[in-house]
Amino acid sequence: IFQNVNLSKANLTGANISKADHRGTVFNDAELKFTNYRETDLRGANLSNASISWADFTYANLSGATLFQADIEEINLSNSNLANANLGGATLWNVNLSGADLTGADLTDSNIHYSNLSKVKLIKANLTNAHLIKTDFKEANLMDCSIYGISAWGLDLEHTNQSNLIITDVGEITITVDNLEVAQFIYLLINSEKIRHVIDTIVSKVVLILGRFTPERKIFLDAIREELRKHDYLPIVFDFDKPSSRDTQETVTTIARLAKFIIADITDPRSIPQELVSIVETLPSVPVQPILEFGFEPWGMYDHIKRYSSVLDLYAYDDLESLLKSLEKIIIPQAEAKSSELTS
Repeated sequence: IFQNVNLSKANLTGANISKADHRGTVFNDAELKFTNYRETDLRGANLSNASISWADFTYANLSGATLFQADIEEINLSNSNLANANLGGATLWNVNLSGADLTGADLTDSNIHYSNLSKVKLIKANLTNAHLIKTDFKEANLMDCSIYGISAWGLDLEHTNQSNLIITDVGEITITVDNLEVAQFIYLLINSEKIRHVIDTIVSKVVLILGRFTPERKIFLDAIREELRKHDYLPIVFDFDKPSSRDTQETVTTIARLAKFIIADITDPRSIPQELVSIVETLPSVPVQPILEFGFEPWGMYDHIKRYSSVLDLYAYDDLESLLKSLEKIIIPQAEAKSSELTS
């Protein structure tokens, strides 16, 4: 048992410490070349700035471990537990992480090159400013990852779960997309006027979903998003549960330029009215389908937007089940027909 031992700057080259208990051990600046740590318990261990190369950590438990700015090269971390681990600023070169659990891990500013992350769990991991080059993400789960500022090149994303990737920075309005490579483009689009002009001419499968992110309403927005995915659309959900501003309106309008059509849940609206007014006044060729749950009323000035030709008749639904059925049978066909009408 080596719990809470201080091995800072130790040279452990070639050490065979498989199945050992190294919980809370400090390996700061240690040399771990050719080390065997198979099935070792490294929960809460600190490997900051450690040099780890040609080592075997298969099935090791590194849950909550700190590998901040560690230099990790040519090692086997397959099926290891790295949940909530801190890999901020770490460099991973040709690392095998297949099947590893990185749920909630912090990979901010990390460099992941030529590595195998197939079947890895990265749910709610933080990949802010990460550099990903020639990395295998086949069958990985990236759901709910934060990917603001990410650089991704030559990735294998076959059968990868890329749902709800957060492309905005902390403190900004939350915007999510469902494709890692498209995410970079969407963010550039929002922030580059020249690209926006080019995109005006592109026919896309983007559907913008507007609504409130209160717990009660988010259930409906998430369900709409899931149903649209089944029909091969790329849904973008905009969170209106934050204060509106001029920047908010500009961002919404920019994304709306991409959309084939817009679905706006105006049940219990907050900032949605003024954003919809901006959309229908500036984008007459983008269909808008307002929807409303029975028992609620449109806002007082709703009559102002319904006179625009791009706005379809308000669709009222009883409950979530009826809404989902109506999406396939009524809402999507009507929106597609209106899109064809407005662009013909």
